[in-house]
Amino acid sequence: MIKAIAQNLERGVQLLTSITDEQYSNASIPPYFSSIGCHMRHVLDAFTSIFNGLESGCVDFSDRKRNTISEEKTTEGIRYFQETLQKLKNLSSENLEKTIEVTDNLGTGDITITYTVENALAYAHSHAIHHFASIGFLVHQLGIELKNPDFGYNPTTPKNTFKTPFSSN
Repeated sequence: MIKAIAQNLERGVQLLTSITDEQYSNASIPPYFSSIGCHMRHVLDAFTSIFNGLESGCVDFSDRKRNTISEEKTTEGIRYFQETLQKLKNLSSENLEKTIEVTDNLGTGDITITYTVENALAYAHSHAIHHFASIGFLVHQLGIELKNPDFGYNPTTPKNTFKTPFSSN
């Protein structure tokens, strides 16, 4: 599980090493006018919420720091990814099995649900894939070529059913 999550997050690092700060922070694409950096920071904030709540056993996904510099500068985004990857790799199997209380606002106010750390990480991973798909749209609109054609696709998506924006399919 940790390997799969780390592999996906590494795709984010690969993207950030191949784009400029201007591309990273560009929020001019409709309909949501959000930047690649905004999505990346948001993805990493979910993981940070988990790590911040490990000791207390209480994770609050709605309590995010929203470090704006990490969504404006690729170097800061990469640093945030590396910090997240290191914390992820430092988790033990006992950490994964730990029961935690997870709070989030699902649209009608805060709701608290009992998870394991493993469940919370699976959620954060799925959430990352979802946002990477949105980033893939932004990348395409900005005319950036993705180095990794799997970026933003769920690993269960059959490879023969999708076309990448830069493929000849």
